[in-house]
Amino acid sequence: MVCHTIDGGDDVTLAVDEVGSGQPVMLVHGYSQSRLCWRNQFESDLTDDFRLVAMDNRGHGESDKPRDAYADSELWAEDVRSVLTELELDDVILVGWSYGGLVVLDYIEAFGTDRVTGLNLVGGVSEIGTETGNARLGPEYIDLIEGFVSTDAETSVETLLEFVDLCVYDDLSPADRYYMLGYNVVVPPHVRDSLRDRTVRHDADLTALDIPVLLTHGEEDAVVVPAAAREYADLIDDATLSMYPETGHSPFWEHPDQFNRELREFALRS
Repeated sequence: MVCHTIDGGDDVTLAVDEVGSGQPVMLVHGYSQSRLCWRNQFESDLTDDFRLVAMDNRGHGESDKPRDAYADSELWAEDVRSVLTELELDDVILVGWSYGGLVVLDYIEAFGTDRVTGLNLVGGVSEIGTETGNARLGPEYIDLIEGFVSTDAETSVETLLEFVDLCVYDDLSPADRYYMLGYNVVVPPHVRDSLRDRTVRHDADLTALDIPVLLTHGEEDAVVVPAAAREYADLIDDATLSMYPETGHSPFWEHPDQFNRELREFALRS
């Protein structure tokens, strides 16, 4: 694996990992998460045929965590563009998990799809701070929002443990649970607060997409309701909908063999 530091929008330094060779696939994680969430892809046979690239989003993991650097969609778009440019990634498949859906759609809105051959939204979010976007969030997730922004350490950790558990359908092993908790707790409350305090609308961008889209969603997703994926399938001309039974918000972690197989098939035909 090769590790990079790349300057994104407004010179925010991003931590980026890559592994494998072949067609590039850029994996963008969700709210309060980390590039480490893609472990089951980075350690799979996908790397035989694909060049997997994953960054810590601004404010997350080992990337910079400035204040007042999260409201502008152009900065998020520039983060993605900077990675694509620095690593010379063309004909790329963009994978956006949860909040990462906003990030990849920020990029497409700003820079188009000239360098992109396909889009995989995984439990994806396309709007935030809107009535439509709020209706796509599960009530148990909404109940955690106050705790997400708490500056009390005990409250914050308790909330993030609930969030980690909410992101999957079955119980995690103790090792996996604390692995995920670890990369959630390094995200400062001010970042989680700023990420929630945005108004972004990308449904219109979905209807205008000129690339194929794979929609991957757990039937038991308690963070982004399954109905959201079905709405996206209706909005997008060239969409394939894959619903995972007995699966929560993290199909790539809960059922990595199926996820990796479907991602491979999608990339090869895109």
